[in-house]
Amino acid sequence: MKVLVPVKRVVDYNVKVRVKSDGSGVDIGNVKMSMNPFDEIAVEEATRLKEAGKATEVVAISCGLSQCQETIRTAMAIGADRGILVETDAELQPLAVAKLLKALADKEQPQLIILGKQAIDDDCNQTGQMLAALLGWPQATFASKLEIDGGKAIVTREVDGGLETVALQLPAVVTTDLRLNEPRYVTLPNIMKAKKKPLDTIKPDDLGVDVAPRLKTLKVVEPAKRSAGIKVPDAATLVQKLRLEAKVI
Repeated sequence: MKVLVPVKRVVDYNVKVRVKSDGSGVDIGNVKMSMNPFDEIAVEEATRLKEAGKATEVVAISCGLSQCQETIRTAMAIGADRGILVETDAELQPLAVAKLLKALADKEQPQLIILGKQAIDDDCNQTGQMLAALLGWPQATFASKLEIDGGKAIVTREVDGGLETVALQLPAVVTTDLRLNEPRYVTLPNIMKAKKKPLDTIKPDDLGVDVAPRLKTLKVVEPAKRSAGIKVPDAATLVQKLRLEAKVI
């Protein structure tokens, strides 16, 4: 069973981003970039499937600038066997990424695609669902547990009311949640091995995909600063302020 794992290069989750002065976006100059945490979980899960003998090959895919090669190398250090970079400097939106992944899936013929439920930079939570729709494959989102049983994927997913378990006929698309696993620490020997693994670079035109953006960002602003708290002498004053000033009761 071949497993495709899309990975995205994003600003590291420990970095506090700054909005550009013109409000056109966030400033990512000279900031640490890393793999999207949800995608890291996806790579770990695919690697565990390979170690358990359920998968035969894990292929890491990234779309974007040439620097995305570092993200693919990280995925290969975790356990991916090879990588594919769809290199472009265009602004990639979820639909364009889904179309690129669909073209690669048609070419690679995987039995399973595992990807993070969302990226921490745009929080769209759309690519996995769009990809499943384009491929016509069953999908399971927000997976907290994944098992492969014959030609089926048994997925436990988190819903508002608790947990839901679904069975998908392979090939299928699965998006990962935080509680699916804890990614392993990448060791130096594995980083060195990853440098020798094959990494192919192609262009969107090679796949026949138009990646022109469909949406336009009008303005980006920082969240409103939280106002300072106050102390009240008694419960009656608290209720009065909640009713008259905060207007929440």
